Amino acid sequence: MNTMTNRATNAALRANAEPDEPNVPDEPDEPDEPLLRVAGLSKSYGDRIGCADVTFDLWPGEVICVVGESGSGKSTLLGALALRHEIDAGSLHYRGADGALLDLRALDEAHKRRLLRTEWGFVEQNPRDGLRMNVSAGGNIGDRLMAVGARHFGEIRNKARHWMAQVELDPGRVDEMPGAFSGGMQQRLQIARNLVTEPRLVFMDEPTAGLDVSVQARLLDLLRSLVERLHLAAIIVTHDIGVARLIAHRLIVMQAGRVVEAGLTDQVLDDPQHPYTQLLVSSVLPV
Repeated sequence: MNTMTNRATNAALRANAEPDEPNVPDEPDEPDEPLLRVAGLSKSYGDRIGCADVTFDLWPGEVICVVGESGSGKSTLLGALALRHEIDAGSLHYRGADGALLDLRALDEAHKRRLLRTEWGFVEQNPRDGLRMNVSAGGNIGDRLMAVGARHFGEIRNKARHWMAQVELDPGRVDEMPGAFSGGMQQRLQIARNLVTEPRLVFMDEPTAGLDVSVQARLLDLLRSLVERLHLAAIIVTHDIGVARLIAHRLIVMQAGRVVEAGLTDQVLDDPQHPYTQLLVSSVLPV
């Protein structure tokens, strides 16, 4: 993760630079364009602020965790970034696989659906919300392949078995229904369903919530391995600082719909500046 750490460091330096200071250049061998660019993004529900004036860049292969307590606005932000909520203000741009810069607020519904089926993935907190529970494990994975034009049954089945193995599920259970799997296995099946189309960006909503500690640890190890091997970019929402420390290159800390602190993961967690971040960190420190 050295290259990503260098890029994240440069991004943090640029964000903290005074207006009259020159930009800190990226490493010469790094991509010179972010994958996702967010500027001034805001979403409200009547008088209640969901998220306000959020700005950051996400680079290819980078993992950003958005942390905060319940009601902090992190899930609203994730939904807005993934085009599940209409955005009230700000800009949201994504650089597609073809190199084109897409204004996500201007996309029609058909283009949004195509993006969500191909270059993006979304892992729900409850795997039952992200799986078709009346369809076999292999059928769940094959669904996304068929959505992008795959029609050969044998090839779809083989790819489903391959991706079950990638997420450490027994490919011999390809015909079993999701209900036959444990909660941790269902989450891994949902991850396989999302990754089968080889997306470039994955959104994850509390992917380890509700799992016991040992299952959480295995899932986090799996996610770290997949992110590095597939060069995935990911935005992960979590209330668990421990999860963020293990998997994220950078952190965004939210309180009451606003970003109160952001930066490199170790920097934020080892030397938190905002009182709210200090409270979050102290709440998970061992006694």
